[in-house]
Amino acid sequence: MEPPRDAKLLDPTTQPARIRAMYTDPDFVRRGLGRAILARCEGAARAAGFRSVEMMATLAGEPLYQACGYAAIAPVRSAPVEGVTVPLIRMGKWL
Repeated sequence: MEPPRDAKLLDPTTQPARIRAMYTDPDFVRRGLGRAILARCEGAARAAGFRSVEMMATLAGEPLYQACGYAAIAPVRSAPVEGVTVPLIRMGKWL
């Protein structure tokens, strides 16, 4: 079982906002939904005083995030689930 995520609030003056678990149903890709969700997340982060935002992107999502101004920070691998890890890319953007 995976340990729970830390529930404490982030400090917008010293930490980036985090976008987590954003997925688009394959039947609805390439219709602007991902960009709309991302824009909404970024707007909420700005309104909360954050100056930057980060995420862990899947390889499939990386082109969308790059097109939206995100830059790769570092490649990582997910924690193993039943022995399987997933390649991810930590990405960030200044707001």
